[in-house]
Amino acid sequence: MSRDFNNLANLGVQKLHPYQAGKPVSELERELGISHIVKLASNENPLGISDNVKQAIQNELTDACRYPDANGHYLKAALSERHNIEANQITLGNGSNDVLEMIAKIFVQSHHEVIFAEHAFCVYPIVCQALGAKLVEVPAKNWGNDLDAMLAAITPSTKMIFIANPNNPTGTWLASDELKRFASQVPKDVILVIDEAYTEYVTDGSIPNSIEWLSEFDNLVVTRTYSKAYGLASLRLGYSVSNPSICGLMNRVRQPFNVNSIALAAGIAALEDHDYLAKAISVNRAGMQQLVESCQQLDLQYIPSAGNFLTINMAQDAMPIYQKLLHKGVIVRPVANYKMPNHLRVSIGLEHENQKYIDALQEVLS
Repeated sequence: MSRDFNNLANLGVQKLHPYQAGKPVSELERELGISHIVKLASNENPLGISDNVKQAIQNELTDACRYPDANGHYLKAALSERHNIEANQITLGNGSNDVLEMIAKIFVQSHHEVIFAEHAFCVYPIVCQALGAKLVEVPAKNWGNDLDAMLAAITPSTKMIFIANPNNPTGTWLASDELKRFASQVPKDVILVIDEAYTEYVTDGSIPNSIEWLSEFDNLVVTRTYSKAYGLASLRLGYSVSNPSICGLMNRVRQPFNVNSIALAAGIAALEDHDYLAKAISVNRAGMQQLVESCQQLDLQYIPSAGNFLTINMAQDAMPIYQKLLHKGVIVRPVANYKMPNHLRVSIGLEHENQKYIDALQEVLS
């Protein structure tokens, strides 16, 4: 019998629950022996990777025996040009989760408090609880961030605030004026992290590009990812942008070669592929309308979303509905772990994938 080491772990880790990812297609195939499965569970881009990215990956395979560029020079150069910032403001990560964890490791200690919203992305409390910090969850306002309540929650022990804009899993968003006003009131010794994983899907100017505020707020860190609109989820590529001092600290804790050479090459190619991004945004917009119309037809309430997903109120315990959808070859995401037991989060897929979900849901609810 193997020894139980749980009581030797630090108290924060003892109380943690592992991150629950969306069910993989292969797992459902093994469990139920079904095929023709549609996965709308993990907010992935349904288009697959672009031809330009495929060619960049192919070109990079020749030197796969070599270590990658530890500094990611050429990707940082491309990002610098795109965002009109300096390379020494960019930290590359193995997905944006990686940079979120780096930020917490640098600034958060066990005697600190960390503020985030109810229904916020679960990685924020996971990384901070592992460090033994006190978690301060501020009740949501209309499923999103209540900025006034978050300001009121700040104490001398507060070290970090996390805000996702748009928010996952609710899809809610904060307009530029209200978020900038909030940032101006956060004490300068509190690190403000704005997670913009879904920002590329917003094209109407209703959500700010917080990277443009870095010259005004030295305590601001903005995170981005290639996993959503750019379609590179499996390659694990993300980054943060901050002032050079914070970036320098992050490079002290960043694992060597944390971004592989294939991801680096793919990131450059994806950033240059404007047609692909435009198509991804267009498909997302059409799919969102498709899902919204289905909710209206089925008389289901939903949370208006600025992301690539829609979170829908099933007006009952959503888990049995989720299980029935699995048996029909449709994977969506239950969000009871976000204190939303009656909701399912549905990622936007291609038109026929969305329709398969809609048809399956109609059958389940009939």
